[in-house]
Amino acid sequence: MNKLLLLRNFVFDLMSYRFYISIVACFSLFFCLKADAQMISGSELDNPDIQLRNESYFGININSHGWGISYRRGKHKTGTLKRMLDFDLVGYRHPKEVKISNRSGSNNSRSYYYGKLNNASFLRAGYGYQKVIFDEELPGALQIRLNYHTGASLGILKPVYLEIYKPSQIFPDRYELVTEKYNPEKHFVENIYGKAPYLKGINELSINPGVYGKFGVSFEYGPDQEVVRAIEAGVVVDFHPKAMQVMAFNSNNPLTFSFYVTVNWGKRWL
Repeated sequence: MNKLLLLRNFVFDLMSYRFYISIVACFSLFFCLKADAQMISGSELDNPDIQLRNESYFGININSHGWGISYRRGKHKTGTLKRMLDFDLVGYRHPKEVKISNRSGSNNSRSYYYGKLNNASFLRAGYGYQKVIFDEELPGALQIRLNYHTGASLGILKPVYLEIYKPSQIFPDRYELVTEKYNPEKHFVENIYGKAPYLKGINELSINPGVYGKFGVSFEYGPDQEVVRAIEAGVVVDFHPKAMQVMAFNSNNPLTFSFYVTVNWGKRWL
């Protein structure tokens, strides 16, 4: 009987040791994996994309309402996420604009947009993020990013001036050309000679405050990590509580949707 008790106790002790050994082995494996993960995350700091934490670039923008220029300034928040400052200056062309010319005038007459009250453009300044969603992690490989920004959108309006036929004050039977701000109640196809110089009325700019939201996808490819070369495509929504008064005979919507493509060039640094 004593021998049986001793054998049983020995087996229980052995099983207990195995249990403790298993626990110790599990903890050891856990800490080894954790240490290895820390080594991997530490090695990410050697990635040029992480070392080069800052970037800035300019862009040429072509959109569904015109064209413009852009600038961005960004800084890494994590390895795949950047905080971005976003700036745009883009022209706006109303969908109903139609260019015509005075066929009865001389070759010096300039074509114009009948019914256009103001030349419009948007100055945007906002804040947002850029998120890497695809990266092959190879030199010169394609990288795809999501971009989303929001901020202030200032609508800039410059009145349109035209050259108008008017009876001469000196010779009643003749006409002379005068430059006047377009007035849909006084100026018609019959008495409009052409468009006045663009800078006429530049001192009468008006500002229409609003907000914007932008969402885009950018594609970057290049062997040099210090150089930004990317193409971005997306959509922008501008909202101005007071609709931009562009056309006299067409509705002006407070919401403006634009699809855009931008080619960007810039640099990265520490």
